[in-house]
Amino acid sequence: MAAGMNHMSDILEKIRQNPVIAAVRKEHDIDAAIASAALTVFILNGDIFNIKYMVRKVTESGKNVFVHADFLEGLGRDNKAIDYIAAEVRPTGIISTRSSIVKYARDTGIFSIQRFFLVDSLSCETAVKTAHSVNPDVVEVMPAVMPGVIRKICSELPMPVIAGGLIETKDDIIEVLRSGCIAASTGKKELWDM
Repeated sequence: MAAGMNHMSDILEKIRQNPVIAAVRKEHDIDAAIASAALTVFILNGDIFNIKYMVRKVTESGKNVFVHADFLEGLGRDNKAIDYIAAEVRPTGIISTRSSIVKYARDTGIFSIQRFFLVDSLSCETAVKTAHSVNPDVVEVMPAVMPGVIRKICSELPMPVIAGGLIETKDDIIEVLRSGCIAASTGKKELWDM
């Protein structure tokens, strides 16, 4: 799972090829994500009993698969959990809102996505400052339906940005991409085939 330079560029290229990311919250939606045109899948829920199976299924389909480390039941929220995910689950990378987890993952060669929730101007400033400090491979901002704010975030960060949350339509995805993001993550299955 270590993201060497070629591996990292391959991951980003696949995201850019199809900038709609299938965000999966329920195990039974994995098959729909695999059958969709989306080339990248975010698994946003799981546990120590089903995560390996879900990741393997997505990986075998040739798609990128990222595990949201904060939402895995049965694992701690520490560096050993990240070591376990890397060694045993083997996704393309991890997603986390926790800077310490993202920094550890990044420092150990695991492709990492730092997720930020933007609720006010202070959270925007904090997100930019934190991203510069932690240096994740990609930043994901939520919610996605704030084009002006997202445009500002994209202009202030050196790494690629993804936006997710509250995406309801094709126009929402187009607006996210116009705002400077490389992709949009959505749980709306009908948008996965764009």
